[in-house]
Parts: sequence; C-alpha cells; structure tokens
Amino acid sequence: MDLSRALAGPYCAALLSDMGAEVIKVESSNGGDSSRAWAPFDGVHSLYFDSANRNKQSVAVDFYSEAGKTLLWDLAVASDVLIENFRPGVLAATGLDPDLLREANPRLIIASVTGFGATGPLSQAAGLDQVAQGMSGLMSVTGLDVDHMYRVGVPIVDLVTGIYTAFGIAAALAGRKEGGAGSTVSASLLETGLSLSAFQGQQYLSTGEVPVPRGNNHPVLSPYGVFKSADIPLIIAVGSEKQWVQLCELLGRPELAAHPDYASSRLRTVHREELRELIDGLLERQNAADWLRDLRAAGIPAGPIYNYAQAFADPQVQHLNMVQTVSRSDGSELPLLRGPVSVNGQAPAVRKAPPALGEDTLAVLAGLGLTAEQIAGLVDAGVVLAAPAVAPRG
Repeated sequence: MDLSRALAGPYCAALLSDMGAEVIKVESSNGGDSSRAWAPFDGVHSLYFDSANRNKQSVAVDFYSEAGKTLLWDLAVASDVLIENFRPGVLAATGLDPDLLREANPRLIIASVTGFGATGPLSQAAGLDQVAQGMSGLMSVTGLDVDHMYRVGVPIVDLVTGIYTAFGIAAALAGRKEGGAGSTVSASLLETGLSLSAFQGQQYLSTGEVPVPRGNNHPVLSPYGVFKSADIPLIIAVGSEKQWVQLCELLGRPELAAHPDYASSRLRTVHREELRELIDGLLERQNAADWLRDLRAAGIPAGPIYNYAQAFADPQVQHLNMVQTVSRSDGSELPLLRGPVSVNGQAPAVRKAPPALGEDTLAVLAGLGLTAEQIAGLVDAGVVLAAPAVAPRG
C-alpha cells in the first residue's frame, strides 16, 4: 500500500514493484498525488509523476469521510507493507494508527519517510530534496567553488531515500520470514543527505577540515575529472598507480609517471592544477572519440559528457534495453525507464504504465470482497473516485 506522494516514497514503491511486488497506490480523490500537477507535461500527463509510478494500481479515496477511512483501514490491514511520507503523527490522524494496525495485522511492515526524522526539533517541519541537500552539506561540495555552490541536477536525496527505504523494507520482509512479526522502517531526507557525505564528511569528522567544491575535479584523486580534447571535453578517471603509468605512456610522456611532483597520488593531488593543464595540452592533439578508444583499450576509465538525448542514443544504453514503451489507459504511448537491478541476468520489465487517478479503484475494491452494489454506492456517494473508461486512441 503506497500512501506516499511526490518522489522518495513513490520511487521506493516503484523499485519494489520492479522486484515483483503488487503495489496499490492509494491517493486522495481530491487531486491525488501532488506530483500529478508538476511539470514537465506530455499533454495532460505529468512526466514527473510518470517517472516514479510504473507498475502500480491507483485507488482514489476521500480520506476524510468515515467510509473512506474504513476503506483505508481495510486496505492497510490487508497489506504486507504500508509506505507513507506524512509528517510524524499524520498517519494516525487519518485513522491508521500504527499500533492499532499492528494489533489487526501483526505481520504488517510500516515504512515512513520524513524530512528530518521522526523525532527532534525539526520533526514536524516540511522538508524537500533541495532543503536536505543544503542542510546535509551536499551542496557545499557541489559546484565551481565556495562562491558557486549548486544543487545536484536531479533530486538525488529523494531518490536515494527511496532506495534506502526499499532496502529497509526488503530487510524487514526477510526478518519477518524468520520471526513472523512486522517491523517499522524509517528514513529521512536529512539522514540520507548526511549519509551521502562519504569521505567528505569523514574528512571533517576526523581532521576538522571543511571540504570545499572542486568543480569537475575529483576532490582527492588526480588526474580524475573533465579534460579537454581537440573537439569536446571528456572524463578521465585515474584511480591507481598502474593506471597513472598507463596514462603517461598513452600520452607519449612516460617520464611523467616518475616526475617528483606526480610520483604518488598525494603529490598529484597537491599539484592537480598544473597537472590538469599539462594533460589538457597533450589531449588536444586528437579528438575525444580517438582518446576514448585508446583509454578504454588501456583499461583506464573514461567517458564522454552526454546530454540525455546522447545518453539514450548510446549503443551500450540501447543494448541494455533500459527504455521500454508502454500504453497508458487512454491509449497514449509512454517510453519509460525500467528499474536498474537485474536478478539472475533478468532485467525487470515495465509491466504497467503509471495509472490515471482512480484507474484501478473498482478492481481493487472488488479484490477486497466488496460487491458491485457496495462499490457503486461508494462511487455515487463520492467516497471513492473511479476513473472513467477511456477508449484507446486511434
């Protein structure tokens, strides 16, 4: 049961659906998930919503009516997992008190996503991705320099929080199989952002030194970043002494490997700027495509900087069949990214397009055991919204 909105929770549920979970997205009949109104749009369809709601069913319910609260309760009790991202306490206010739910279904796993954590002075504050990027320090190491700090170009904290929550749910399901009882899984955007600090945060914790942005250069390894060529920039990532020696040989300057300024990873980082200028000058002798061929043949990690049109056109991306086309309920076609995790060599399929609001209300309520007359009464009373059948286009 996916009660979440926007991105972190819905992305979590989409990842679980990739692994075979039946996900019922329960939305307010008054407009549904807020991201349905967010750009970019394809006609009337929000592509923001579409990007995180594959393989789901949609049930639209009036959350504030007594009959609607009863339906929410019945759906929750019938579920293995409930995912929500309300502020702490709001779930209980909707009639879904976690303690009472557990009495009715001791095996239920409840997963909660918050902005700043379930307790503490900011637990009731609204939190979104960029706020968490800023507060966690992530923005402070992203950008050109200390005067030009940038957000990551995608809502990275939302997405990773969704991944963490899915991981927690999978662990809770495994634990339930052993012990028989459900668990409470919680994650927050702030905790996720802090967890992404990796060695940058550890540097401060251990040395007191505050990291700063390094633009497109790796903060601690060199040469590792964006370099020039005769036509377009390319990325070269030297992560070992062996790769450093190989790069020097490939550039036609094998003696650089033992140069006193560049003979170790630490020295190359100290002299990173002069080394970058030196390598740029050597790389400008030929085009990026030729360098990439030679670098990859030598085992040195390297790649181009693509826009999304170029990324989706890359032969490797096309070989992986990452983009699958499905049909919405109105017959319109939607090219959609599949999930990224394969099992036993089998990639997940996009089985169902993101649903229209209330698209599956009738089928899900029938699955709960309601009669056709009972369902019709709920529709007529406005307790639930059932999307009208739409004739396919063409």
